[in-house]
Amino acid sequence: MRLQLLRLLPIIWLSAVGAVDTRARDLTQDLPGSRDPPGIPRFGDSIIIGFWHGERDGSQLPAGRWDESRERPFWEDSIELEGRRTRLVYLAPVDASSREVMSHYQARLEGLGYEALFQCAGFQECGEGVADFYADEVHGRRRTDGHLLKYVYSSNSVQEPRIHVGRLQRSEGDDYVFVFAAFQDNYADSQAGNRVAVFLEQMVVTPTDAPMGPLDADELARRITEEGRVALHGIQFDPGRSSLGGESRKQLEQLARMLSERPDLEVYIVGHTDNAGGLEYTMSLSRRRAEEVVDTLIRSYGILGERLTPMGVGCLVPLASNATAAGRARNRRLEMVPK
Repeated sequence: MRLQLLRLLPIIWLSAVGAVDTRARDLTQDLPGSRDPPGIPRFGDSIIIGFWHGERDGSQLPAGRWDESRERPFWEDSIELEGRRTRLVYLAPVDASSREVMSHYQARLEGLGYEALFQCAGFQECGEGVADFYADEVHGRRRTDGHLLKYVYSSNSVQEPRIHVGRLQRSEGDDYVFVFAAFQDNYADSQAGNRVAVFLEQMVVTPTDAPMGPLDADELARRITEEGRVALHGIQFDPGRSSLGGESRKQLEQLARMLSERPDLEVYIVGHTDNAGGLEYTMSLSRRRAEEVVDTLIRSYGILGERLTPMGVGCLVPLASNATAAGRARNRRLEMVPK
């Protein structure tokens, strides 16, 4: 009896407020003008029913479960971003489960090189009211200009929620993808209900505060004297590795020249990273990068090894927030500190 009442309540409520959309909509075809995010194919024969794109918009992607204990429920932890934002809503084929849909996206994103930042399955892991990230208008994702999209993830209908958030780090900026898949009903259109709906959000974050390029020998000497340290943003590494990038040669040449002109100067070469990968990983990576620079200065430029001491502090001394691509780019650096 209680289950029958719960099923009737949304129908009674929609009838009372006049929210049923009587306009016919072909749910066998994509919304005109919509498109999949580049390189991220949809699941099977899913149909796009919602598409929004903005060249400069903000968003907060989940990095933790949905927390209803807050005065205003929200993610326990989140990633605040600004950049080129694309949002889509798909209807999966009627016989697909949220597990199948999410497995598809996780496999495709992993194949493209995306790092998994957060994922969950079920209400216990994702949070009881997790669908409110879309359904509650206060969070800015729910579209209210059409009943079909307004009633995606209709109240009390969501089952088997799953989330995956991934990041692809690139030199030109970071690409984030947030996928939410859940079985749901749509009280505005029966064709859109009793099946899995997928919300996908892509944020392409291009650094707006690019790190400085190579500093010449005179500027390196001035900063060492006046500031007691100098950040070497001109020394670059291959992503996630300790091998030097091709553009590092110019800065290494100027660094070697400065050290040659000041033969009594002994320095620490200190590696710094962003926070990707956790503390243990970044501590190791930063040390290996500092060692690579020291080895190169000794081997290729003839600087005496006893003058150079490699150190690594990982992500412990950021210059900016790691929540943005621009901040992470500033934090990935080598520093030279006199002994």
